[in-house]
Formats: sequence, structure tokens, C-alpha cells
Amino acid sequence: MLNILLSGVGGAMGHMLQTIIGEDPACQIVAGFDINTDQDTPFPVYSDLSQCAEKADVIIDFSHYKAFDSIFGYARDTKPPIVIATTGLSEANLADIEAGSKEFPVFRTANMSLGINLLAKALRDMAGALEDGFDIEIIEKHHNKKADAPSGTALLLADAVNDGLENKKDYTFGRHGRDCKRKPQELGIHAVRGGTIPGEHTVLFAGNDELIEIRHTALSKKVFASGAVTAAKYLVDQAPGLYNMEMLIDN
Repeated sequence: MLNILLSGVGGAMGHMLQTIIGEDPACQIVAGFDINTDQDTPFPVYSDLSQCAEKADVIIDFSHYKAFDSIFGYARDTKPPIVIATTGLSEANLADIEAGSKEFPVFRTANMSLGINLLAKALRDMAGALEDGFDIEIIEKHHNKKADAPSGTALLLADAVNDGLENKKDYTFGRHGRDCKRKPQELGIHAVRGGTIPGEHTVLFAGNDELIEIRHTALSKKVFASGAVTAAKYLVDQAPGLYNMEMLIDN
């Protein structure tokens, strides 16, 4: 039985993870972390992890970036493997992750969807072949409660494109004004927010008289929760290091 500490219990993803883990006979949540401890759960929820007495085999962090220091500090002190799905992290947070991964296993990805990560791999190959003569734009759509923009996934896909290019692009985040003619070295990234969209990402290669569009649409948050549980099962058997979804796919 894989014992999980779930960070972000009260959020939409936290509720989805409770459902997914509850349906998996190989896993159970032994404790939760959330600013709101008044939760209707069969396990204790802490706002201060120094009070947590339960032993977890792995942490899944699907919370807000403002809670990152607390959950990662706990992981650094107790050293269970940790799956980080929280986006909007700062450069200082990323430096902490790099340092922590030398002491315990850390899994981090901007998107827990298998499909998105397979798309990122494909984009690396496509980008080089389309580098000459094609402009590249990324459009991402999310629900109206998403705090960070652009999405971590949009940046993941932009980085994948750049990895495949000989001449790297400069990211342009949206456009406005009266003098916004596109420059050849730009890679445009655009954020749309509305309704209950779980997540949609389109990568557009626009050439002379032809367009190539590649789109990934998440129809529910379930794909991200399932991916996080798969990552937790993978990570618990790994040595200290920094892991990602592509490494899981290639395993």
C-alpha cells in the first residue's frame, strides 16, 4: 500500500485526487495539507505540517504556489519522494527543487497529462524541420479561476519547440498596441481565461499558404490526477534525483 500525503486537499485537483486515489486499491491518503483544515475527509488535514505524525511514502503537491515553501520545506526535513504539480513557481523555488533533488527523489512537470508530454516530444522533432519559413504561436485556454498566465504547460511546450530549434526564439506574451508587427525571432504565447475550461493548448506553425495546428484538449481534470498518481508510483522506487514525465514515459 502506497501511503500518500496530499498537498492542496481542498482545491479542485485535491478533490479529484481524493477520488482517483480512493478508487485505487494500491494507494491511500494518510494525511493532507491545506490552509483550510475544516475538510470532510477520512484522514487528518494540517495547515502546519510540523503537527503531522503520519508517515507518508510519497507527497503529491497539487496546491497553490504560495504554499510551496511550506510543503517543500517539510519534504526537505523528512525526505519522502515528492511529486510537484504546482505551477507558477519562482526561480528561487526552482533552485530549491534542484538542491533538494540531490537528497531525495523529486518529480516535477508543468503538466501531468501523458498526451501533453508526448506532444512536447513530438514538437522537438517538428520544430527543427519547420524552422525556416514558419512562424510559431502557442494559444492556451483555461478556466476563469486559474491564477497564473501563461500556463506552465504553455511554457513547457514553448521550451520543447525551442529545444528543437537551431536559432532559439524569444517569447512574446500577448500583443497589444499600434506597432506590434511580428518579428521573425518571436514565439508568441497567448492566454485565454473563461468558464470551466480544464485546459486546451494549441501550437500553430504558420507558413506561406499553409498552416499546421496541433491541439491538446483536456476534457476533465481526471487526466492530471491520474498522471500524478502514476508519477507517485514511479517515483517511490527511485534514487535521489530530479525526474519528469518524459523520463517516466521512457522508463
